[in-house]
Amino acid sequence: MDLTFLGAAQTVTGSKHLVTTGDDTRLLLDCGLFQGHRNESIARNSTLGVDPASLDGVILSHAHIDHSGALPILVKRGYRGPIYATPATRDLCAAMLMDAAFLQAADARYVNHRIEREGVAMDKVEPLFDEHDVLRTLEQIMSIPYRHRHRVGRDATVTFLDAGHVLGSAITVLDIDEAGDTRRLVYTGDLGRKRIPILRDPELASGAHTLLIESTYGDRTHPPYEDMEEALAKVVTRVHARGGKIVIPSFALERAQELVFSLKQLRKKGRLPKIPVYVDSPLTVQITDVFKLHPECFDDETRALLQGHDSPFDFEGLRYVSSTEDSMALDDAPGPAIVISASGMCEGGRVLHHLRRTIEDERNCVLIVGFQAEHTLGRRIAERRPKVKIFGVERDLRAEVQVLEGFSAHADRTELVEYVEETRRRGPLRDVFLVHGEPAAQRVFKGELESRGFPSVRVPARGDEVRL
Repeated sequence: MDLTFLGAAQTVTGSKHLVTTGDDTRLLLDCGLFQGHRNESIARNSTLGVDPASLDGVILSHAHIDHSGALPILVKRGYRGPIYATPATRDLCAAMLMDAAFLQAADARYVNHRIEREGVAMDKVEPLFDEHDVLRTLEQIMSIPYRHRHRVGRDATVTFLDAGHVLGSAITVLDIDEAGDTRRLVYTGDLGRKRIPILRDPELASGAHTLLIESTYGDRTHPPYEDMEEALAKVVTRVHARGGKIVIPSFALERAQELVFSLKQLRKKGRLPKIPVYVDSPLTVQITDVFKLHPECFDDETRALLQGHDSPFDFEGLRYVSSTEDSMALDDAPGPAIVISASGMCEGGRVLHHLRRTIEDERNCVLIVGFQAEHTLGRRIAERRPKVKIFGVERDLRAEVQVLEGFSAHADRTELVEYVEETRRRGPLRDVFLVHGEPAAQRVFKGELESRGFPSVRVPARGDEVRL
């Protein structure tokens, strides 16, 4: 069996890993968009690294764009085979991929308009795919429920386990026949955390020989979730007192729902001042509706709320914003407010317009609640650079910046190490590959595993091929 690492290798975006079996079955684990500098992103996303016609199947871990967003490009270039995903992931992709197509078209129009009308020194932009490519992609997605085994090639079967990261996220258990023997490869995708609201804890696979595990937070631990809610309350109270607005760049999938849930809980406890909360993202509205269709993914607490007709995604003072006109009006409205808007790394979407209008006012606050990849606007804001570019225009970053990593849906170092240890206890684990992480985090994580006696821990670079 050969593994080829085509993306999310020593970086956190563009997940794409190719498995080639001894019987020459070729399976792609994820097919995500790379996110970063515009020119680098276009170059990387234009080169898939694999011939679509050579693939027997694509296995999708979850619907986040850095894992699913290049699927329409794959289909556009001729892939006609099945794409395997959980039912919730399939439903989310209908919204996520269509939104990605819309945003690409909108961003291209905006940039090209500025080039033509204002003479801005930028390269013209062409969308990587359109709505028709998304529709063809959705037709090829085959839903497989958790814990149902399904054949995906001449000599391979797949079983999905709950990854606890986002709605429908899956750990891929790939069983490959080798001359009467079976080799089990486990790919975590993005691994969730234990004991956080809404979703169930990640499940464990038994009998793994090879483990591909994410390493986003391999060098740090998260504070308890309860501490993050208290920190959120303090930020809101402080900014409200000075009459400012809080802009929260948020992933439309999971993070926005978790923030709404936390704000609802803080309201119940009397920990928040009276302040309007806006979820300004048509995609988030659609995704929240998808959440309601999949109670099989929820933990007991969230399911009990729904059964008691107390939606975890609604409370007094919360408003979901869809129209462009209402979105534009938020920045002109007087007084304090919380605006939750996509995208999570500030690389597109409505949040850019809110940041453009708010970051030069010191009364306001930008609240970062998720991982920010290198070379993204979100990363530059999190690093509190004195000046940042938005829509090609350099602006002074005068607003307060707060980073609350405890809201992350990714497992931290302690949880990642525990997961690998428990996987070893449940089977003959021999090879561990660290993917979806930046080099600094991976060095720490690798050293921790090696100190615990793991004999083969590797950190592949993009393009590396390994024979097992």
